[in-house]
Amino acid sequence: MEYLTQQQFLRQISIGVTLLHVLTENERRCERLLSQAAARIKGMGSPTSWTCTDGLSRDGEIIPGTADPLKALDFAVSHPGPLLLILKDIHCFWRDNPVLVRKIKDLSCASRGKGKITVIFGEDEWTPFCLREEIVHFQQGLPDIEEIRTFLEQFRQTDPSFAKACETEPNLLERLVVAARGLELVDLERAIRTLRMMDMTSSDAVGSLLENKRRILRQSGIMELILDNSGSDQLGGMENLKYWLKRRESAFGLEGISSGIGLPKGILIMGVAGCGKSLLVKTIATEWRLPLIRLDMSTVYSGIFGSPEASLNQAFKTAEAVAPCVLWIDEIESGITTHGFKSEGGASSRVLGSFLTWMQEKREPVFVAATANAIEMLPAEVLRKGRFDEIFYVGLPDTSAREEIFRIHLANRETGISAFDLKLLAGSTKGFSGAEIEQVVHSAIFEARADQRPMSQQDLMAMVSRTVPLSITMAEQIKKIETWAFKRAVPAAGSM
Repeated sequence: MEYLTQQQFLRQISIGVTLLHVLTENERRCERLLSQAAARIKGMGSPTSWTCTDGLSRDGEIIPGTADPLKALDFAVSHPGPLLLILKDIHCFWRDNPVLVRKIKDLSCASRGKGKITVIFGEDEWTPFCLREEIVHFQQGLPDIEEIRTFLEQFRQTDPSFAKACETEPNLLERLVVAARGLELVDLERAIRTLRMMDMTSSDAVGSLLENKRRILRQSGIMELILDNSGSDQLGGMENLKYWLKRRESAFGLEGISSGIGLPKGILIMGVAGCGKSLLVKTIATEWRLPLIRLDMSTVYSGIFGSPEASLNQAFKTAEAVAPCVLWIDEIESGITTHGFKSEGGASSRVLGSFLTWMQEKREPVFVAATANAIEMLPAEVLRKGRFDEIFYVGLPDTSAREEIFRIHLANRETGISAFDLKLLAGSTKGFSGAEIEQVVHSAIFEARADQRPMSQQDLMAMVSRTVPLSITMAEQIKKIETWAFKRAVPAAGSM
């Protein structure tokens, strides 16, 4: 189903369409869009809207005796000139009502060649079968960047405090336009009004919008906006992957990448649990200055927000509205597996089909960063070239990477690094993952603080001796992952 835009609406009128059905959750914004489009049509004027409470109204004036939908349709049929009729509640009446359906069809036929068009707002896709040869379906997406910019420009003209803030911070409006992508205009307006309570600096305003966006995405239940400033300086090792990211940045420039120009399709990161796959995804978003959205595949299958494929499609639409962005699909194998592919028509099979279609045909700059622990569970269709730009394998860190990881975690806890033998610590933690090294440092600091003394090398070595790494407890599983990755994936560590 296509999205309704002013251009799309005007195109439908030009080819003679007289009846549209728009799936929308925001009547006010959809009506504003149609009003702006109608203003560009000679003789059309303001739209006439119908509700079950007031009947027909135009420019705030109610037309008496039109609360009955049949009488409202009779009025529209007899109207002599061009007319844009918006029916807001008609979908509540047309089930099992053949007279009403016939009236709508008669109106559609009578409108041909007279410049009249009827737009029906609906909450679901269902329409009476006999109208399907007359009706054209659209859905209202989230506002695009031009609609957001126009809205903010109008808001600046009517709100003195916002206008003053834009004068003080010349780049405030454009930064707000980028930060507001993925928000409904009503949420954007509420966020802007909230900003009156604070100093309207660009950083405060953008931060407030991002917090608002995170709240809205969290309420959706399917996706979450991650606000994390983990840069490449927080990532130990993984030279190959850092080099891959820098090459893309060199080709298109940081400004180009951040605006979506030349943004790659995405990468699939597989490897051992606790070795930094999630941190790597956060680093990509931070380095490229892109918003990071996390998709929870378990929620997609929960059924709370509709069928799995409908939830997934809604997630993709939201990601495209926020684009350019990084879409983080954590543990992708939990939702897209070979078992689902072989189930022939089950929910997993439909989710797989939706995912493959979207990855192939998406037009908005959404960088997909998928992580997997058991990549052998993914179907070959997901792994073939063209779905992802590259498949990286993140293994257990080598000696130099472990030394760097110790340095990062000790520095983050404001511990004097010079007091520790990092080479000894790195050599003593062979087979440890990055998460296990972090826990060693955390536990050692806890023990030292419990005794009210500074942490020492002995504290760290004691924690190392007490830790049984995953590489020992799950040696067979890790060996299986390494065997699969050999010659199938690019190692994240090392040099290209």
